[in-house]
Amino acid sequence: MDERLILVCHEVGIHFGSFKAVDGCSLAVNRGSITGLIGPNGAGKTTLFNLIAGAYRTSAGQIIYEGSDITSLTPDERFHKGLVRTFQIPHEFHRLSVLENLMVVSPGQPGEEIFNNWLQPFKAASFEKQMRRRAWEALEFLELTHVAHERAGRLSGGQKKLLELGRTIMTNAKLVLLDEPAAGINRTLLRKLEEKILYLNRERGYTFILVEHDMEMIEKLCEPVICMAEGKVLIQGSFGQVRADPHVLEAYLGERQVPA
Repeated sequence: MDERLILVCHEVGIHFGSFKAVDGCSLAVNRGSITGLIGPNGAGKTTLFNLIAGAYRTSAGQIIYEGSDITSLTPDERFHKGLVRTFQIPHEFHRLSVLENLMVVSPGQPGEEIFNNWLQPFKAASFEKQMRRRAWEALEFLELTHVAHERAGRLSGGQKKLLELGRTIMTNAKLVLLDEPAAGINRTLLRKLEEKILYLNRERGYTFILVEHDMEMIEKLCEPVICMAEGKVLIQGSFGQVRADPHVLEAYLGERQVPA
């Protein structure tokens, strides 16, 4: 596998009965890129995310991540390899504080083992102190320190999207799957979210795949852009190339473009 590639999906598919939600989908993602994944509703974008993250098992095809076949790995095994995803509808622990939502994310916490709490309490306490410090740094980066002790369920939609991004910071993320981060948030918080994504990409080396219907966000952040339709990749290229392609227009508008 080309070392410049972090992810390759080869003829990946899944069917639910006779319905093929993803049908022989092949794509490659460059390390260090922000790749946009667009397409009309029902194109299979979120289903493909679920296959890459391991929430669904493939009916066909192969998923290669960091040069290794992860097709049969569980979601937690993929998570521990640095493959992390967010959700269109945030999955926060709504009764925990914002700070606690970040602290619980990090893998390998010694306090999760009951015997460590009995036999090595100082180790567990030291790790918790370290996680609290990292979580606070993440909140400062996200500009959410003013809600650190609020219950996460009380946050606005945009703040929850920032919190979702913050949870990826608390992991050893290499590839982050962002599922419609712009959905349901105001333009001010959206601009802030874009700024944070760009920083994590450029300064921390995160690779992103971004599913989004907001074309302004796609144009601003993504290179390349991949368009899906009917469970398959329709075209891949720059935003301008994809936007001008007649097959993309047909997929979105539902009508064939007739030359003048």
